[in-house]
Amino acid sequence: MKSPIAISFVLIAAGLSACSDDNKDPAPPVRPILSMLAEPRESIATGFAGTVEAQFSTDLGFQVLGRITARHVSVGDLVKKGQILANIDATALQLAVTQAEADLASAVAKLDLAKLNEQRQKTLVASAASTKEQLETAVQSREAAEATVQQLQASLTKAKEQLTYADLTADTDGVVSAVSAEVGQVVSAGQTVLTIARLEARNAVVDIPDSFDQLTKIGTPFEVTLQANPVIKVSGTVRETTPQSDAATRTRRTKIALNAPPASFRLGSTITATPEAPSDGHIWLPQSAVGIADGKTFVWVVNTDTKTVSRKTVETRPSAGGGLDVLSGLEPGQRVASAGVYSLADNQTVRIPDEMPQ
Repeated sequence: MKSPIAISFVLIAAGLSACSDDNKDPAPPVRPILSMLAEPRESIATGFAGTVEAQFSTDLGFQVLGRITARHVSVGDLVKKGQILANIDATALQLAVTQAEADLASAVAKLDLAKLNEQRQKTLVASAASTKEQLETAVQSREAAEATVQQLQASLTKAKEQLTYADLTADTDGVVSAVSAEVGQVVSAGQTVLTIARLEARNAVVDIPDSFDQLTKIGTPFEVTLQANPVIKVSGTVRETTPQSDAATRTRRTKIALNAPPASFRLGSTITATPEAPSDGHIWLPQSAVGIADGKTFVWVVNTDTKTVSRKTVETRPSAGGGLDVLSGLEPGQRVASAGVYSLADNQTVRIPDEMPQ
């Protein structure tokens, strides 16, 4: 039979052992993660559908108020520089020219009379039959008549120039892309009547999602394919992009300048623009697989044997097709966590879903 002291010692030891077990930290839960194999990305197959548009367009309108009496072109017509495209009623402009011509003729007659009067006064002053004051008055009258003739000549020139404004002419070769006024309509000075798209330079216009923001940088190269005939391809570079993405689609309207496009790249043609990514064999990772801490870029490498993750510093650069190219720090074939990089810890136990390849 055990003594009371021995029994107390056993109870105290058991109690201490139980307290020690309660103070142990529970094992961290096994975290399921999304992962992917780090492999070189040789090419980018992402393409964006769009249309061909003119790089430069001109809105044409009459320089004077008037009613359109004729329009000689329609949408899609090719026009040449200097070609008459439309006319307005020139009756008022022609009357202004006639009035200016009559005013000038009257002023010329008055000038001729002033010159004769000046010459007569000079003769009379020479024979002492008139005074110098009368001669000076005659000289002033002649000078005033000359100024009036010059003024009315300028008015006639202006009236004749405005008469030419009754014809709307093309200032460059191109194609009519829009018609904004019809025959019989009264248009104000400067109001757009026709839009001419110039043909010497064309753009491929596409909408690029925000996730591919690297593709919207000026100078990014693209290969543009005509959807009606995929054999026809031309190269191009980004020349313009909207500073803000569309609130509804989260895309940016991007214009790609085409390099010497053939005639088959007509305005309005549907195209596919594919970014030209160099086949340099770099490992590619999505943005979600890479984190930044203390100014360094890192990824989580998954050990498929121990089912743990370890943090590894890598060097990256933006990829032409979105995401990042890994320049150093990672070997092909290694598995990395593709999401939740800021919620993992070194040597943390993870679980890879069964559907993921091992």
